Amino acid sequence: MQIRVRIPLHLYFHAMSLEIERKFLVLDDSYKRLSASHSRMKQGYICSERGRTVRVRLTDGRGYLTIKGPSLNGGLSRYEFEKEITLDEALSLFTLCEPGVVDKIRWRVPFGQHLFEVDEFLGENQGLVVAEVELRSESETFLRPDFLGQEVTGQRRYYNSCLRVHPFTRWEEEKQ
Repeated sequence: MQIRVRIPLHLYFHAMSLEIERKFLVLDDSYKRLSASHSRMKQGYICSERGRTVRVRLTDGRGYLTIKGPSLNGGLSRYEFEKEITLDEALSLFTLCEPGVVDKIRWRVPFGQHLFEVDEFLGENQGLVVAEVELRSESETFLRPDFLGQEVTGQRRYYNSCLRVHPFTRWEEEKQ
């Protein structure tokens, strides 16, 4: 016997938060001197299908499980659920991950009324530096620090789940 439960949409989306962010390439390393803190992160993907991802992340000895829904409005927003898990749970879940790990240092840079998270990628993505700013609405304005370059919001090649499969250091090779 199959039991179907209907969950009203307002309750379903209440359990998750809508993440609204814009993403930019970084022009120089001036973000480092403006940074309030930084952390080393390693993340793997249990599922990285187009439209949904399930990610395991290790950050400074702490574990996190994150589920993201499909990108909306040209990549500007998507639903996200994140939960801290034990280090042992995270290490166990890493054994279920698809091949490839994203390794990076995240720099937290307060600027104006916003916090910019600058990801300096390591390993096979060495040389790529991307900044994100989370917003309260899609139309919210923000002060742009001088280190921000070209906007790449919604460009899939810059998604961490894509960098795992198509690392930055191989982009030139893949064109040929």
